[in-house]
Amino acid sequence: MQVTKMKTAKHATSPLRRSACVIANTLDRVGDKWTLLLVRDMLAGKSTYGEFIESPERIPTNILADRLKRLEQFGLVARSVYQERPVRHAYSLTAKGKQLGRVLRAMADWGLENIPGTKKEIVPK
Repeated sequence: MQVTKMKTAKHATSPLRRSACVIANTLDRVGDKWTLLLVRDMLAGKSTYGEFIESPERIPTNILADRLKRLEQFGLVARSVYQERPVRHAYSLTAKGKQLGRVLRAMADWGLENIPGTKKEIVPK
């Protein structure tokens, strides 16, 4: 998803909003088919690129790299170096990112009630 940048009063760049709608703005950050799965995995303890790739949904590596970068840009994920040679990063949810656990729990509850054959992944409280 490409989002145009605009200047704010403080001259910093921020994503251009389609509208002031909170739902539209939330979807611009986490509304694709991969992002919340990465949040789910981080809530379950995964933190490295290799661990994310092992998830059953099989996220393509180019999309994984893009989504991790976007989550970091939006302040939902923090990146840290865990290996110097070659440089490898670990990813963890920020406090703001952890709040998405509520969203995932609500989605899981809805799916269990309305989509036969699904099972609830562990989403910590």
